Amino acid sequence: MKLQQLRYVIEIVRSGNHLSAAAEALSTSQPGVSRQIQQLEAELGFDIFVRTRNRIIGLTEPGRKVYESAQQIATEVAALKSLKEEITAGDRGTLIVGTTHTQARYVLPTVVRNFVKMYPDVSLSLKQGHPEYACELVDAGEADIAITTETIREFPRLVKLQCAELNRCVVAKAGHPILSAKEPLTLEAIAEYPVITYDSHYSGRWKVMRAFKAAGLSPKIILSAIDADVCKTYVEIGLGIAILSSVTFDPARDLGLSIRDAKHLFEPSPINISLRANTYLRPFLLDFISAVAPHLTPGVVRKTLETHRLSQQAAGQAAKSQSQSE
Repeated sequence: MKLQQLRYVIEIVRSGNHLSAAAEALSTSQPGVSRQIQQLEAELGFDIFVRTRNRIIGLTEPGRKVYESAQQIATEVAALKSLKEEITAGDRGTLIVGTTHTQARYVLPTVVRNFVKMYPDVSLSLKQGHPEYACELVDAGEADIAITTETIREFPRLVKLQCAELNRCVVAKAGHPILSAKEPLTLEAIAEYPVITYDSHYSGRWKVMRAFKAAGLSPKIILSAIDADVCKTYVEIGLGIAILSSVTFDPARDLGLSIRDAKHLFEPSPINISLRANTYLRPFLLDFISAVAPHLTPGVVRKTLETHRLSQQAAGQAAKSQSQSE
């Protein structure tokens, strides 16, 4: 069994079971990936993937356990490889942050500017995508922290530190009727118009739709996107009105658009900083976290991670004791 084979399993799942996409991400050939997976399955004695007409369509039940183990092994290997460098680097090194467009575009610029001034020898990388993608990077050891809203899938090996909340607003083209109404904004008023909002990977979409469903309404979602700026572009051309995070509206830049506050209509989305429990807490990493959320001091972060580790150990011991008693 080779570590590279386990990496192939992880990348195939991450690529939506597309061998060609996995091979491209791994800078290798599709036949090479297929051959290594077949060798691993032969060694294990069972199929990792469900196939139909030579196409992978998902994981088998034992394959799911292989995938989970592969993720854990990859994370530990990544941590071991970087440990020496992290310990000896001091104020030098690399900080990789998985995040979303909203955070990278509207929340982090001032934090990044100040961080780069404070740590000129640290290479900072922002990897953007939907919240689940950002957390997958951290879970796999490919990023140090994720700054996102909630995810559809749980990541039990990651520790979440809540740092803020996102409220929502309705963005419309100047002169749109929804902007001139004097009465408080209602879901019924919003549902009269075509709606542009976030992609289904974002909690903004779930919470918006949940509010309408609770009110017995079915708004016409004419467009969804992962990028607030894209949503606003289509508002500008008159395609509809957008339900977005309030932080994404900038009066100085969004000329020709205006907003109405909608925080009383939709549940806010918490912004979390997620990191691995075994992350080596370099000083510049702690300073970056504190810059994003001042209440997350180094002491708070260390204590939270230690509490999580102790909780995981206790749960493991309890499961082991129960297994032995059975």
